[in-house]
Amino acid sequence: MSTRIGVDIGGTFTDLIFYDDQTGATIIGKVPTTPDSPDRGVLDAVESALLSEQVDNSQYFLHGTTVGLNSLLERRGAKVGMLCTRGFRDVLEIRRGDRDEAYNMFWQPPPLLVPRYLRIPITGRLRADGQVHEPLNENDVRDAAKVFLDEDVATVAITFMNAYANPEHEIKAEEILRDEGFKGEISISHQVSREYREYERSTTTVIDAYVRPRMNRYLNRLREGLESKGFSGNLLVTRSGSGSMTFNEAMQRPFETIMSGPVAGAEGSGELARTLQLGDMVTADVGGTSFDTCMIINGRPQLMYEGQVVGLPVQTPWVDVRSIGAGGGSVAYVDEGGLLRVGPRSAGADPGPASYGRGGNEPALTDAAFILGMLGEGKLASGIGLDQAAAESAFQPVAAALNYSIEETARGVMTIASATMANTIREITIDQGIDPRELSLLAFGGAGPLMSTLLARELDVARIIIPPYAGNFSAWGLLGADLTQATARTQVLPLSNEGLKQGNQYLQEMFGELESRQEQIIDAERIREVSIDMRYVRQEHWLTVPMRHENGKILAEAEEIYEAFQNAYEKSFAHKLGEDVEIVSLRATVRVPLPRREHQITAESNPTDTTTGTFEAFSFAEGRRVPFKIYERSNFQSGEEISGPAIITEATATTYVDADYKIVVDESNCLILT
Repeated sequence: MSTRIGVDIGGTFTDLIFYDDQTGATIIGKVPTTPDSPDRGVLDAVESALLSEQVDNSQYFLHGTTVGLNSLLERRGAKVGMLCTRGFRDVLEIRRGDRDEAYNMFWQPPPLLVPRYLRIPITGRLRADGQVHEPLNENDVRDAAKVFLDEDVATVAITFMNAYANPEHEIKAEEILRDEGFKGEISISHQVSREYREYERSTTTVIDAYVRPRMNRYLNRLREGLESKGFSGNLLVTRSGSGSMTFNEAMQRPFETIMSGPVAGAEGSGELARTLQLGDMVTADVGGTSFDTCMIINGRPQLMYEGQVVGLPVQTPWVDVRSIGAGGGSVAYVDEGGLLRVGPRSAGADPGPASYGRGGNEPALTDAAFILGMLGEGKLASGIGLDQAAAESAFQPVAAALNYSIEETARGVMTIASATMANTIREITIDQGIDPRELSLLAFGGAGPLMSTLLARELDVARIIIPPYAGNFSAWGLLGADLTQATARTQVLPLSNEGLKQGNQYLQEMFGELESRQEQIIDAERIREVSIDMRYVRQEHWLTVPMRHENGKILAEAEEIYEAFQNAYEKSFAHKLGEDVEIVSLRATVRVPLPRREHQITAESNPTDTTTGTFEAFSFAEGRRVPFKIYERSNFQSGEEISGPAIITEATATTYVDADYKIVVDESNCLILT
């Protein structure tokens, strides 16, 4: 049995999907997010959607969380102390010595997570090959421990120079801190990352220390809450680099969960693309607060090996999801220059857009869509009925400032928001040499289907896919997140057969490390994956190339790998150099598949008349209000074809289909708009 529960926390709503493996039954739930205590919203969703016996019988609980991300965004992490090699106290401030915005003379780096007086230099130095250049001064560590205790430091980050090559000094420093009575959490750079680049490794370790206490408290509260409701199965949380990890491992490696929330939709998109053979696509996940997008190529989300959040690098596998503050709650306003703007500030879950009737009085994107009739009668999830008068009242000051009508202003808001979202999609397509016109657009989230035809028009995309349970699709994506662990090790080696022999020895050590971390909760084959970072000799940056292997041992000869690197380099930079190549880092991944779901994602279908009425709404294709037919999605049958203009309602989302679109319902009950 693999009955499972998936819960994804968004900025406005917390989404739940329950899947019963024996019957294929699926239950969805959506409740308002509780920003002050996210675990309460999760437990509310479980309680409101599921019976106690369904919770009791579930084997897996899979969760996408933004607790770590929000700790960084809101600067609500722990008080961190830092041990660093003498001479490297200011590595967090020096950064890379450049500006993120090269031509912005007023750019400021993000605030530091550790003040200088808590960054304590320690005498002792290791060379890049791991040899001891200067012994560790243990008295320096003891003195630092006294400072941390006096200053009530909650966590300590240990980031010694070249510790990726030899962890000896970091291990000893941790022992001394404990001997001196430090009881808090300790993050150690060689456990966080075995890759070089001092600034990136140090920052990642500090981030791990910064979010660790809040993440641990959250996961413990959630565990206790679920157990009190009868859940006794396996608790998993999604990783930034795709896949999932146990709660226990997430508490030991919280830096791997920073992008846990946004990755859930990417996971589901990849699975959908593989299962239904939908081809390459770009996603549009529009929630109440944010817009997330990523590319799905060959059925997999695109992966990076270093991410960035609030201007800080995180040295860990990272699904390339781009997020901006644009969603149903994005607030419209007139800036100092008299121009209409939308977001990134959001009305959020409380009080929400003005039309929610919960005390909000600022005009939001949801209000604009409702004014234009794009949401039909305005019956949303969680029993929310939108208030037309409240929406128009909120838009009145903005319209007056622009000297436009309320409807013209609402149209402007929808156009600006779709253009902003389209620009973000261009960053991950056109900027990387991919033509978005050759991709399908997969739209989901509470407002993704609402915005889909506007986005497609901006990008000139020919095909839109709206999956079943579109509003809860990220939660569905959680249900297929395999248990995954990954590690990398910097080891500069020549690309030769002798170098590969050495590399294979390191890979066996790395897989052994991953196996020792693995919790045996799934009786399934462990799938090993290998890739290596390579570059031309004397270059600074590298490309990651997947390797053909057998049980973690690279099979290819040096000549074959050289050719694979040349091809990857030419694809990325439109030329190749023909110079000598070297290995920079080795990457090992272990993937344990969750039990496969016997039933694929499908929505219930009732063979009844699909049309439930008509509603006057604005057509962007026609430039005027026209009658839109209203359909209840659960009434569609496989193979059914209809034409726009149409508004398709379902429990957790509304799909706006403009006049120039046609709709086909495929075998999986996805809506295909062309």
